[in-house]
Amino acid sequence: MINSDSFLSIEQASEGFYKEKASRFLSFAFPVNDENEITQHLLELRKQYHDARHHCYAWKLGYDDNHFRANDDGEPSNSAGKPILGQIQAHDLTNILIVVVRYFGGTLLGVGGLMQAYKSAAAEAIKNASICRQYRYAIYQLHFPYEDMNLVMKVLKDMNLEQWDQLFEMKCSLKLKVRLSEESKLIQSFSLNETIVLDRLET
Repeated sequence: MINSDSFLSIEQASEGFYKEKASRFLSFAFPVNDENEITQHLLELRKQYHDARHHCYAWKLGYDDNHFRANDDGEPSNSAGKPILGQIQAHDLTNILIVVVRYFGGTLLGVGGLMQAYKSAAAEAIKNASICRQYRYAIYQLHFPYEDMNLVMKVLKDMNLEQWDQLFEMKCSLKLKVRLSEESKLIQSFSLNETIVLDRLET
């Protein structure tokens, strides 16, 4: 189950293949961050495999299990997109798109056969992918006077926080990112010092 701090996805694109009664199912898995990337991958596959009868797919984005879609692309309802999505959910993945391109082999597979074929093709793409755990971060802008430099640098070093856009003058500032699970620790580290200001920018 996806929690607030980390999630599973795939490191890079992968492919799979499944064959059933002369029908060929080519599967493609992509790591994605938004729907624009999804649209681009779908367009590229439709162009590359323009002679295929079906381009069925499912995708999932985000961390709350509510942002996903499945598409049967002309196959019987719930016979293609849903089993593809089922594999994404079974492996607890997010920020992923899986497309299965079908070349019809002349023999009807029936709804049950199609569901098994699309499930198996999606599973092959996942099996050939490198699944990785990624972490969610909050981005902060930190403002502080120069005399607090040692304190700020000690906290950043102790928590091993990445920093950038540093400005070290009489009034200093920098940006940093912190894992969501350690966000409260960061805030607590500076809570007693009124001259240090933390502005949360994004996650």
